[in-house]
Amino acid sequence: MANQVNPRKRVKKGRNSWLTGIIVLFLFLFVSFSYYAYQIVYTPNVDTKDQETYVYIPTGASYEQALDSVEATGVIIDRLSLRFMAKLMDYDQLVKPGRYKLENGWNNRQLIGVLRLGEQDPLKLTFTNIRLRSQLAEKLAASLEPSTEELDSLLNDQAYLQTLGFDTTNIVSMFIPNTYEVYWTITAEELMQRMKTEYDRFWTEERKAKAAKLGLSQKEVSTLASIVQAETIKNDEKPRVAGVYLNRLQKGILLQADPTVVFAVRDFSIRRVLNVHLQHDSPYNTYRYAGLPPGPINVPDISSIDAVLNPEQHNYIYFCAKEDFSGYHSFAVTHAEHMANARRYQKALTERNILK
Repeated sequence: MANQVNPRKRVKKGRNSWLTGIIVLFLFLFVSFSYYAYQIVYTPNVDTKDQETYVYIPTGASYEQALDSVEATGVIIDRLSLRFMAKLMDYDQLVKPGRYKLENGWNNRQLIGVLRLGEQDPLKLTFTNIRLRSQLAEKLAASLEPSTEELDSLLNDQAYLQTLGFDTTNIVSMFIPNTYEVYWTITAEELMQRMKTEYDRFWTEERKAKAAKLGLSQKEVSTLASIVQAETIKNDEKPRVAGVYLNRLQKGILLQADPTVVFAVRDFSIRRVLNVHLQHDSPYNTYRYAGLPPGPINVPDISSIDAVLNPEQHNYIYFCAKEDFSGYHSFAVTHAEHMANARRYQKALTERNILK
């Protein structure tokens, strides 16, 4: 018959249609997978909303703990794609501790790349207004991975401190207040060594020569500087205050520094030193013991140390706070003049009802 269809052609046509469908499906899947793969790798997946954002991955953290830390920042848009990329880049084998800054607009590849390479963002370490070793440990631990306990243990380890040339009474003088760039993961021992290096760098030959001219060791300079710092917040007045105490030391007169009494009593809320405080028996009480106390009563800053090394030359032996509460002091050569200044200040304290 003329219009009869050849069975072989029908089968061939069916096979071609099936093959075409397979090819179309394959192309569809390929395009879809390629697009998704592109999305996983290159699409921005970090949205910090223009806020500085850091992720902290502790030493010894597992792969899951590391990713949990990243996700806990709240800036990851698609967590599933992040985890997929982390596996793809073998991050589970390359977890490194650290403090990492997450940049807005990063894609998964950029983020995991930084984490797996351990490219930490250094931090600025500062410490001020420190009186006690325990406070110093707490202040440092607040910015770094080592715990307060780890740092406090080293600051109280006499044998270890001796290897650095210090002891428990003067170790705080090794910490020169400044801004230091360190990594969050620095160990307690590494930090101590770093501070010793910075201390040695600070004490230039010029500063050493000035200390020697005053007849003081580096540690004694720091101890006197801590008293000067406790006495006045005015940097322009520090050299004059330092001059008073140096005059007293040279004349063999008791320093009679109120801040040393407060330190001895360990009551830093005291605003008015009374006779009962002056009777407290402690080597830090410079009303009872001659010379400098055993060590600093705070961590003196550079301006205070340099004030001692560059004191104002004068004949003042006494000083007390001005009655206007400006933060400045009245200085005197004679005891009579000093007592007149002191009475004015005591009267001002009483008028303000500052009794202790």
